[in-house]
Amino acid sequence: MSPERPTYAVDIAGIKRKLPLFEIKPGLKIAILNILGDTELVHACAEALAKKVESIDYDVLVTAEAKSIPLAHVLSVVTHKPYIILRKAYKPYMGDALSAETLSITTGMPQTLYLDEKDREMMKGKRVIILDDVISTGSTLQGMRMVMQKAGAQVVAEAAIFTEGERAKWTDIISLGHLPVFTD
Repeated sequence: MSPERPTYAVDIAGIKRKLPLFEIKPGLKIAILNILGDTELVHACAEALAKKVESIDYDVLVTAEAKSIPLAHVLSVVTHKPYIILRKAYKPYMGDALSAETLSITTGMPQTLYLDEKDREMMKGKRVIILDDVISTGSTLQGMRMVMQKAGAQVVAEAAIFTEGERAKWTDIISLGHLPVFTD
């Protein structure tokens, strides 16, 4: 039996959760928010974010796979706005996809984001909100921005359940809360 993992307690949109702490590099731990399968939390967060973005004029929600997909889906249902997913692996059926490379904090490895050919034409001239579960370093945001620029879309807002790390970096992000990083 493994020892009890330390956690960080949060209250997100009225829902309480204990987020497990994981060391991502020596001396640095982060609280991991995994919304996959947490229907109660996803719905509460989507409803709360919908209220925060209701005054913004936008056409499409954009997110990167994978953990934020359920959030994008429920927020799409609540706001009656379509959403698209930027994929992290290219498949032949994606055709003439647009791409941009970023560095993932979770894996520490470069990752490429792809906009499927079928979504490429739809994005021209659209006003978009970029959506993520947690914004930590901003590298995924940067990749999403680059793909949207290549597609001819305008990013009008960026939103997440949580920002993380240096709070002053994220003053322009629409979020439901902020997570600290934990150092030894």
